[in-house]
Amino acid sequence: MNPPNPSLDASGAFVPSFFWVTPFALMLLGIAVLPLIAPQWWHSNRNRFLVAIFCGLPVLGLFAFHGEWDTIGHTIHEYASFLILLAALYTASGGIVLRGDLEATPKLNCAFLAIGALLASFMGTTGAAMLLIRPLLKTISERHYQIHTVVFFIFMVCNIGGCLTPLGDPPLFLGYLRGVPFAWTFGLVAPWAFANLLLLAIYWVLDTVLYRKESPSERMHDRVEIQPLRIVGTLNFVWLGLLIASVAFLTPLNLSAWLGSDTHSFLPVYGRDLALVLTGIIAYCTTPQNYRKANSFTWYPIIEVAALFFGIFLSMMAAIRLLEVHGPEMGLHSPQQFFWLTGTLSAFLDNAPTYVVFFETAKSMGGGPDAVAGVRPDLLVGISLGAVFMGAMTYIGNAPNFMVKAIAEEGKLKMPSFFGFMLYSAIFLLPVFFLATLIFLD
Repeated sequence: MNPPNPSLDASGAFVPSFFWVTPFALMLLGIAVLPLIAPQWWHSNRNRFLVAIFCGLPVLGLFAFHGEWDTIGHTIHEYASFLILLAALYTASGGIVLRGDLEATPKLNCAFLAIGALLASFMGTTGAAMLLIRPLLKTISERHYQIHTVVFFIFMVCNIGGCLTPLGDPPLFLGYLRGVPFAWTFGLVAPWAFANLLLLAIYWVLDTVLYRKESPSERMHDRVEIQPLRIVGTLNFVWLGLLIASVAFLTPLNLSAWLGSDTHSFLPVYGRDLALVLTGIIAYCTTPQNYRKANSFTWYPIIEVAALFFGIFLSMMAAIRLLEVHGPEMGLHSPQQFFWLTGTLSAFLDNAPTYVVFFETAKSMGGGPDAVAGVRPDLLVGISLGAVFMGAMTYIGNAPNFMVKAIAEEGKLKMPSFFGFMLYSAIFLLPVFFLATLIFLD
């Protein structure tokens, strides 16, 4: 049986049938389900690429057959820019080593979480998590109650902390690639501070109660096993600064003005990507390999991201085109609706493609005179907060969640199951999100 044929809209633009959303749905379903039902098979990046090819190439072929080369070219460049940024941030942050073993008091643990939440917006959630998780695990290793600290680390450092810049979390970078100004996300500082401070207060109360339950011998062991905190590989902070500057200032418009778009037409498009690649290479070459070894640095996580998002970017072309045409028919009109729907899907699928889907839905509704990249500002706030905040609801909501879980379990810490983690998030995160909705999305 042949799939339904695509059609043209009133303006003559190509519109695929709804059948062609199936590959995108299968791609996201695979990301959510395969790690649970076939973990060993899914662990291979080769198999991830196979799933990505299976889901992405049919849609690529459809758009090529209909001559949609501009759409294909834009999608491939967006994928490349997305991957280049993540790889560059991962490379630079992977050369910074934090060593030491401090006394795991509630005050110190709160300091770890607060610093991580701040760094996440500028190093990326992946970079901040990889920098701090091993020293944190070392610090809490003498305590009996450890799991709650890692769970809150995932909440704040791997997710909520990353909403202040496009560097912080992949969904926001995809918004930046779609025209959202770099500085726009600074306007999210109030909900960012509210959520992080409230979670920090909740954690402090919880950790204080559990700290008092620790046995005298465990507390004494924690006080004795102290090593001063040291940081090496600090040159990489310079490279991180250059990466931030490249994303913030090397926009196509600025490069055109500096170099002249007529004679250097390729530079406005690729200049920023080239700067990120060169900075990442310099960061790798100037960092001693023993520093990266201390961080257990490998290219495996970046290859994993490359495999998954290859399929996501290609397969979502059909979904995005359909949303451009049919978005206004979905009945979404308030920032609260966009926050909770974007967030719910971000929790169980992946927050980056979910952001794109609802960004395009909101864009199709018209933005008005104050539009940001064609989207009403209040709706964009709801979409951005939903994607970033609720990526913390499950292990599969954001890539760093699984990375931190794996590192903790590698250190013999028994982390909660998939549904056990959801119980934590339902108890501690949902009340914070309801309050944030009432205060910031009214």
